[in-house]
Amino acid sequence: MYVADSRASTPTASVEGTARPATAGRYRSTIAPTVLALGTVSLVTDVSSEMVTAVLPLYLVTGLGLSPLGFGLLDGVYNGFSAVVRLVGGHLADRGGGRHKWVAGAGYALSALCKPLLLVAHTLTPIGLILAADRTGKGLRTAPRDALISLSSTPESRGRAFGVHRAMDTAGALLGPLAAFLILRATVDGYDAVFTVSFCVAVLGVLVLVLFVPGGRSGTSVPGERSRTAAVEARPTLRAALGLLSDRGLRRVTVCALLLGLATVSDSFVYLLLQRRLGVPDGWFPLLPLGTAAAFLLLAVPLGRLADRWGRWRVFLAGHGALLLAYALLLTSWHGTGLPYAVLALHGTFYAATDGVLMAVASDSVPEALRSSGLALVQTGQAGARFACSLAFGAAWTLWGDRTALLVSTAALAVCAAYALTFRPSRETAV
Repeated sequence: MYVADSRASTPTASVEGTARPATAGRYRSTIAPTVLALGTVSLVTDVSSEMVTAVLPLYLVTGLGLSPLGFGLLDGVYNGFSAVVRLVGGHLADRGGGRHKWVAGAGYALSALCKPLLLVAHTLTPIGLILAADRTGKGLRTAPRDALISLSSTPESRGRAFGVHRAMDTAGALLGPLAAFLILRATVDGYDAVFTVSFCVAVLGVLVLVLFVPGGRSGTSVPGERSRTAAVEARPTLRAALGLLSDRGLRRVTVCALLLGLATVSDSFVYLLLQRRLGVPDGWFPLLPLGTAAAFLLLAVPLGRLADRWGRWRVFLAGHGALLLAYALLLTSWHGTGLPYAVLALHGTFYAATDGVLMAVASDSVPEALRSSGLALVQTGQAGARFACSLAFGAAWTLWGDRTALLVSTAALAVCAAYALTFRPSRETAV
């Protein structure tokens, strides 16, 4: 992998006789420094957040005795509360004329401050408030961060750029559960130690962002992207941001992300289902996310490159096919030793084929001046839908049992995926 600066260079004549950057071919095989710097920030931050995520289901259900419905409420808050602030983060970044770095930094800092507060929260209400604040930080940072990645990459290489970032992000997700597992085995007050170490690592992530990620828009935009945006002449106002949904391509992407999110069972429930099926001891529970993270890490870049060449929408929908297969395996009577490996590998494949790829798809329909706001629209729909799914799945588990709840979710995902097959973004790039 080579690092290249995404700056303009002397144009040359193309085969068709039109001017094109001399380095256009080189852009396809290079990753901008901004992407690598943001990947490092996400790696460090994910070590912190996944330490907490890995132990949180067990801490709440076993340690505090919450019911599946109560856990579903908190899990919905943890994964979906950011939906209410993603639009705010995206709009602030665009409105500031280059404040992407600083809006993202505020989000990272807020999430870091929430980690030590878990040490003193032992009931549903304070834990819910802390998780809501933590997800507010995630909501503020996600769209500006993804906008920086998009703006520093050419349209032809966005799938790979997001794949590289998600691979680095997932490396942190791989190390976080492992760190939590080792801390739980080595300390008496295991949960408190996990929360403390998580806070220290999160602070390190904020420092990396401040010191190494370039600020402003000028150092991230590629030549072709800037010229296309100049023609659009979009102004970063709230009305203009909401008006992006008038674009047919972005509207279709947003609707599909919302529908599929309504049937996507949260990671924590998947791990709890696996633990109950296989009788995994509590001390080994934090290792389950490692399977998902390992598959994600290995496949993020290859699937990002495949999306650039084969078609991003196709790869995105294929990822949901992998998730459907994982649900089907959990519904079978198979209890063999290969079950957790197969389910977690498919779970990680789902994320590798959808997480960054969805942002690459959405970027094709959003002008540069509104890039954060446009990506936030898609992320908001998806996060809000997953919030609703967590609540519904927790309620269904409490009323009917885990198997029936998963069966309903599987059927719903199959219907939504079939519906999404009828759509294809009008500006999808496949090179």
